Amino acid sequence: MNYNVAAAIGLSIFAGLATGIGGLILLLFKKINTKLLSVALGFSAGVMIYVSFIEILPEAKIFLTKAYGTAKGDWITFIAFFAGMFLIGIIDKLVPEADNPHELQSKERLDVCDLGPNSQKLIKTGKMAAIAITIHNFPEGLATFVSGMNDFSLGIAIAIAVAIHNIPEGISVALPIYCATGNKKEGLIKSLISGLTEPLGAIIAFLFLGPFLNDVIFGIIYALIAGIMVFISFDELLPSAREYGENHLTILGLICGMAVMGISLLLFV
Repeated sequence: MNYNVAAAIGLSIFAGLATGIGGLILLLFKKINTKLLSVALGFSAGVMIYVSFIEILPEAKIFLTKAYGTAKGDWITFIAFFAGMFLIGIIDKLVPEADNPHELQSKERLDVCDLGPNSQKLIKTGKMAAIAITIHNFPEGLATFVSGMNDFSLGIAIAIAVAIHNIPEGISVALPIYCATGNKKEGLIKSLISGLTEPLGAIIAFLFLGPFLNDVIFGIIYALIAGIMVFISFDELLPSAREYGENHLTILGLICGMAVMGISLLLFV
């Protein structure tokens, strides 16, 4: 395994294990700072949206127009971009709304947890959330890995954005388990394990796509990644950010995410 592959898998491990931060928040704090969470989610959305339209989608177009010419390459880029949106949308639809970590956790539920007798239903909810995260994290692991393989600096930016957005998903696993059992450590461990799908997606991508990676494959995957990240931003991150905080906090986080991403691209990419 060469350095690029190992580094790209390392980025996916970093992004995936961020779900454990959600469990760690429950372990360390009695109350979650929802305003800070709102800014962080807005920041992650800003990073994803900016890098998708400014860097990833144009990069996909360069790869594909080089291989197929301007007209055909533009059409393939366009189709692959919306195919990425369609793919993640279908994945969301396949997971029941109540068990989907991409659905909003209410602000009130994050602020308080009424501990009663052990509830098998709540434990099941936590386990189902973990399964749902497993499904959702696979394409995110692929995105982080492929980006890191082709451009490590870009892979770092995407890994950070994915990691931030994985934090509330970790909370969605840890919270019901904690509320049912009163055991914060168990919630932390479950949330940490649920994030391992991210590097699994990277490893599977390496094993199955590694021998075939070329300009065309990179171009199509980049366009798919852009579509996936834009969909996640508008369908999950921004609605969640507005739910947890105030509108201006969401926009502040969004603008800061775009600015930081823009500066990092100018300086390092």
